[in-house]
Amino acid sequence: MSAESQPTPLSTAAQFFMDEEEGSTSTYDRVVELVNQATLMQKDVQKIGNLRQVQELIVHKEPGLLDNFLEEMLAFQSDKGNEVRKFIVSFIEEACKKEPDLLGKCMPCLQVLLQDENVNVQKKTILVLPNIYRTIVWWLIKSKPGNDEEKSFVWESMKAMKNKMYELIDSENDGIRTHVVKFFEGYVLALSRKTSESEVPKGMTPEKALTLDDIPNEHKFLKLKRLEEEGAKGFDIMLRFQASPHISSINLMTVMGSITTIAKQRPDYFSKVVQAFEALQVNLPPTLAKSQVSSVRKNLKMHMLSLLRHPASQDYIPQITTLLTDLGATNSEVMKSMPKIDESRKRKAEEASAPAKKAKVEIEQEEDYLTTPFVERGTTSVIKQKPADLQHTAIDITSNDLYERLTPHNVADLVLISMVMLPETMPAHFQSTYTPIAAAGTEAQKKHMARLLATQLTTAGMGKGIREVQKQQSDTSKEDGSASPEYQPTSPKQTIQTVVGGLTAQEIEDHIISRPSMPAPMLPVKRGIKIFKLGAITQPLDRDRLDNMTASAFKRILKAEKNAAKGNALQARTKLLASLTSQFGGELKNLLQEYIFEDLRTHSDLAFAWLYQEYANCQGFCASSLGNERLSMASYDECLTRLLSGLMERPEHPTQGLFHRLLLEAPAITDNALEILRRFFVDESKVVGGMNTLKDLILTRPEHRLRFLGILLESCSHEKPEVRGVAIRVTKKLYENENLCGPIEKYAQRTLKLLLDPKPPPEIFGNLRNKEFIPDAWTEDVIKMCLYLYLGLLPCNHKLIHELAVIYTGAIADIKRTILRTLETPVKGMGMQSPELLTLVESCPKGAETLVTRVIHILTDKATPSPELVERVRDLYHKRVPDVRFLIPVLNGLTKSEVIAALSKLIKLNPIVVKEVFNRLLGHGDAAYNSPLSPVELLIALHNIDPTKCDMKTIIKATNLCFSEKNIYTQEVLAVVMKTLMEQTPIPTLFMRTVLQSLSMYPRIIGFVLNILQRLITKQVWKQKKVWEGFIRCCQRTKPQSFAVMLQLPAPQLKKLREPLLDHVNTFTAHQKACIPRTIMNVLEKDPEEEKRKQEEKRNIEEGQNFIMLQPHQIKLEKSDSFEPSSQFMPPPKDVTEIRTVQVLNDGNRNMDGDRQRQEAEKQRSSEEIQQDDDRRKRDDDRRKEDERRKRDEKRSTDPRRVKSDRDVMMRDVSPENTLAIAEEPMDTTDSSSRRESRRDRPRH
Repeated sequence: MSAESQPTPLSTAAQFFMDEEEGSTSTYDRVVELVNQATLMQKDVQKIGNLRQVQELIVHKEPGLLDNFLEEMLAFQSDKGNEVRKFIVSFIEEACKKEPDLLGKCMPCLQVLLQDENVNVQKKTILVLPNIYRTIVWWLIKSKPGNDEEKSFVWESMKAMKNKMYELIDSENDGIRTHVVKFFEGYVLALSRKTSESEVPKGMTPEKALTLDDIPNEHKFLKLKRLEEEGAKGFDIMLRFQASPHISSINLMTVMGSITTIAKQRPDYFSKVVQAFEALQVNLPPTLAKSQVSSVRKNLKMHMLSLLRHPASQDYIPQITTLLTDLGATNSEVMKSMPKIDESRKRKAEEASAPAKKAKVEIEQEEDYLTTPFVERGTTSVIKQKPADLQHTAIDITSNDLYERLTPHNVADLVLISMVMLPETMPAHFQSTYTPIAAAGTEAQKKHMARLLATQLTTAGMGKGIREVQKQQSDTSKEDGSASPEYQPTSPKQTIQTVVGGLTAQEIEDHIISRPSMPAPMLPVKRGIKIFKLGAITQPLDRDRLDNMTASAFKRILKAEKNAAKGNALQARTKLLASLTSQFGGELKNLLQEYIFEDLRTHSDLAFAWLYQEYANCQGFCASSLGNERLSMASYDECLTRLLSGLMERPEHPTQGLFHRLLLEAPAITDNALEILRRFFVDESKVVGGMNTLKDLILTRPEHRLRFLGILLESCSHEKPEVRGVAIRVTKKLYENENLCGPIEKYAQRTLKLLLDPKPPPEIFGNLRNKEFIPDAWTEDVIKMCLYLYLGLLPCNHKLIHELAVIYTGAIADIKRTILRTLETPVKGMGMQSPELLTLVESCPKGAETLVTRVIHILTDKATPSPELVERVRDLYHKRVPDVRFLIPVLNGLTKSEVIAALSKLIKLNPIVVKEVFNRLLGHGDAAYNSPLSPVELLIALHNIDPTKCDMKTIIKATNLCFSEKNIYTQEVLAVVMKTLMEQTPIPTLFMRTVLQSLSMYPRIIGFVLNILQRLITKQVWKQKKVWEGFIRCCQRTKPQSFAVMLQLPAPQLKKLREPLLDHVNTFTAHQKACIPRTIMNVLEKDPEEEKRKQEEKRNIEEGQNFIMLQPHQIKLEKSDSFEPSSQFMPPPKDVTEIRTVQVLNDGNRNMDGDRQRQEAEKQRSSEEIQQDDDRRKRDDDRRKEDERRKRDEKRSTDPRRVKSDRDVMMRDVSPENTLAIAEEPMDTTDSSSRRESRRDRPRH
């Protein structure tokens, strides 16, 4: 070889640099070669081998090449091989750990892979998400300020995938649920705080040991309070998942292990985990098999022993040991797992003495422990709770309540009740899991039993603890505020996002608008191939033959559903059918429609594909033979109306759901579709579904919101009550939306103002009625059409009441009456405490007095008027409108003096109104309020009304209303009324009428009435003419019992009652007659005719005429006469007279007792016997009158002066008190036969 051909030797330095350049170049070339080979390989194993080498080269060996080849690697995310896509997930995890700045490019790919069709790819994606989440958080913490757009995009993408986890926890796939649980385990560990008792796993790197303590207090994207809440939310989801009644054994054991890990690494959750295991032990899922139950119990026992070894278990040793005993753990196993007390105490002491390492969260941020029934321990933002504070949990509260109730009597009752429901044979499932009770009857066992029962009750949502915790949560929720504003976009097509950075609304909007679009996920590039054109080798056919062949081919495709399913070509078949129908139409539309409605549940996807294809064609989104010409919406409208009409005509209930879905998912809503929707909700059985569909259209389609809202508002005046009621309810729900309340309120006000027109305008009826049937005058139905919506909104917006009052003042009488009749429901919805209603009562526009009165009546119906309402009505009455009708609704809120003062005006009103007044004052019906006047006070006040203010006839009618309420005005109440009125001076005019009416209602009070009559004599009742007349009538009503009372009247007042009293006195015994004053006897015995004759004789004597002097002669008296034997003609000594008087009184008392007994006996006899006795008494009275007349004739022949002298001697020493006692003695009521026998024994003169 020549010297020229030999290479020139290089220096050592040159060789060093050359080697370095060749090494770098070779790595780059090697990566390019491996990627190209992987692209061409057919087997997944070979592809993965090459890609793994690429990962090793660009991630670990040459990280500088990672950014260069990232897109090439991410392109394999759309590879057909499932294992290849799983490897890409692992590659993204390693790449992001190595270079966190690549997160912005990798996050879209992860989102696509999370929604992969293959379950294994989804599992792999879920598995790497906890590490990705920690990587993102560390990146946000350590990154320098700036590049906020990319950071926000990455954080929002991670939040979207986290929200997806909330949905996947309920996935149908068991494996996905398991992986989601593991995601939440890492998620909760990252979003919680570490304590001194936290267990640190072996080999835990700082990146994996992320906690809230590592996050700075003030961060633009990471808000401590919000993240802590998210962590607690994730943990609660795990607890709810564990308590699910249909959880599988694998999922159950996975979640048990996860929450045990969380409890050991985050002792703040220790109490919740213990309580969750307690609930699980007594509420195992019923779907588990016998072997699965045994496995779950063993697993639970293992986790409980693991928790017992943890230092934080000191506060929960009784619960854990008792639970382990139930699970079959031996005493040695429990003691072996006990934590060392000394070390635990030492650790707590060191923790208490150590200074705080971090500043506490600001006081304005509310703590989490206030919003949960469980008490958390050891957080830096919450003061560490003592074990006694655990009593605030729901289970502990219920357990303490049950412990006091577990008495032997109650336990025996529970056992007896449960024995009725026990099966005849012991279930094998129970026998395999039952553990005998070691210490039955001890205090510890009672506490454990109470806790088991409390756990079951709390799980079922019952018990004292649940109520107290719910009350505490409701009180706390009112005090809590949000940590940062939330962004809710108005367009339904955008995803709802939360801006964690704490930006203002304007900053959020500017931030979103200015955010540049991030790169989309990499998709495989389609290589162009030469398109085969069938038209180049075929000849055209005639039209009929072409149509027949097309229809035949279409039918074969329709019938090939099973074959397409076997070949995994259902999607291609659906696309083909929709395209053919949309392109050719004609008979194909009928064929496809018939096929769809043969089985709606299975073929519904074909209906949507057809509809979307029609819309795509109409919008020019698809290539067609018509070139760029834009088609009309006629074909799309026909397709949509075909489907909607077919669904509406089918009677099956499930079609309503498909009808709802079709309208909501339709790309565009045509006028014909809206008309079908109108006809749909007019059907009473479909009105609810139709209105809900219309509501969702309003909420989800902002561009056409007012168009749909107009249809809903017109339906609020529909003639069918069912349609109208549902429409008003939906409108009230939409009225709560701040974007819709304005248009709804304006429409309601505009409709209300139409009532001021002289006749109904056509616009009221809209599309609901034919224009030919519009009435010329306002009818009740038409008036209500204008009122329904407005009155329905009143409970939502109380200010609308003022405009209603203005319209009321300007409306005609028919409209006013209709408004008054329809006010009840809305006014009750507003309530008595509404400030706007109180303002209306206070201001009361001129002409709206009746409206205000009606409002007050509605508010106070069956409710006590509030002090504010009473005060405003009182001011209105005294200052502006002196109409007593205003006071009727608030009578029960007025004072007693105010009611009494207004009573004279109230009883002058219409009888129906007066009846309502008395119902309110007497608490009639279902009224649940107290009246200012008691029934006694009301009746007394009516008697005391000044006759100059109210005529007596009106007062009598008012008192009659009181007497009609017999259940209120009992004989006891009336007795109090009469007693009170009798003590007044002067006695009320209507007093005796009330006494007579009370006696008619309750005849048993005759004794009380006689006592009243007696007391009236002492008040000189004869001085009041009306009362005296009533007294006489009452005496006539109560005779013969009232004769004893009438004998106490003065002589002048006895003249009118002479004959009946004389008959009564003649039935007295001799002793009783002797005690009657002589003056009274003179009045009774003097015959008016005889007195007139004597006065004429005296006048004749004075004139000098002759008269005959009657000579006295000796009168022989028998023992049966009215006087004693002849010895009585001599004046007896004074002491003898007193003794005789006392004896007479004693005899009178005995006679009174006998008379009372005989009276009671007479009352018990039948009416026929009483009638017969009355007839006999009448005949005896006639005979007695004849005997008395004969006696008077005989007495004229005797010396009256001597008889008078003897009687004066007998009555001389009788005191007035004794006379009153004799007068009060009841009548002698011995039967007439006894009296006849006594008269027969008495000798006649």
